[in-house]
Amino acid sequence: MKNFVVKTIANAVALAVAVWLLDKITLTGDSTGGKALTLIVVALLFGLVNSLVKPVVQVLTFPLFILTLGLITLVVNALMLLLTSWLADKLDVSFHVEGFWTAVFGGLIISIVSWALNVALPDHKD
Repeated sequence: MKNFVVKTIANAVALAVAVWLLDKITLTGDSTGGKALTLIVVALLFGLVNSLVKPVVQVLTFPLFILTLGLITLVVNALMLLLTSWLADKLDVSFHVEGFWTAVFGGLIISIVSWALNVALPDHKD
């Protein structure tokens, strides 16, 4: 359980960095606490999308992974971020990603920050 919480918080921080760096990724809220709660909800949605949808997409696009030497990962990560934005809109969560290229750069930022945080944070076993 601790590992899940740590990964969710790491994703929330990574999403916050992407929101901070990119103008076209927006997060609105009444207060800092409201924004933090929204980030946690979005991090949970993002984690759910990455654990359920991403593996299926990766299997279906495996030949493209080989052909592009893995660069298609940027596109897959962007699509997962756009799907998270769409789900957030449907669930009335105030998070929005505007455009494909914003999603590509946002996915890259989130991947780098999440990786760095997961390296820096201790590995908690359930």
